[in-house]
Amino acid sequence: MQKIIHREIDRGHIDFGWLKSAHSFSFGQYFDPEKVNFGALRVLNDDQVEGGQGFGRHGHDNMEIVSIPLEGILSHQDSMGNVRNIETGEVQIMSAGKGVEHAEFNGDQKAVVKFLQIWIIPNEMNITPGYDQKSYLHLDRHNRFATIVSPDVSDPNTVHIH
Repeated sequence: MQKIIHREIDRGHIDFGWLKSAHSFSFGQYFDPEKVNFGALRVLNDDQVEGGQGFGRHGHDNMEIVSIPLEGILSHQDSMGNVRNIETGEVQIMSAGKGVEHAEFNGDQKAVVKFLQIWIIPNEMNITPGYDQKSYLHLDRHNRFATIVSPDVSDPNTVHIH
């Protein structure tokens, strides 16, 4: 497997006050033609959102969006009727498919939420949108790798992506 290292200093950085983000690939206002994606991996953002702040309702399509809180609570609402909090130790997947709208924001009014936002180009376009969320707090995986996101629907321990 090819290994590419994107050092912190070489990542795209934004600071909107309420949002601080480091982008491994071209995203939003950050563009580097050498860093558009890596295979099906389109976005790998390390985000920090101030208390009570977040992203208002907006749309996505044909993208698998994985959110992994590292600290704090990330709140999610979408046009499929999901209203959930995602906490440290949990992983959320939203298959945007043929189109979905959602909002995500810091579920705590005071503390910062830190999370990874990962976008993966799906292997099938225009599917019915979907949502899944799992807790991994029960796994004893400290300093060990664990598969948590997979296209393998037979694995009950992962959130499924397309």
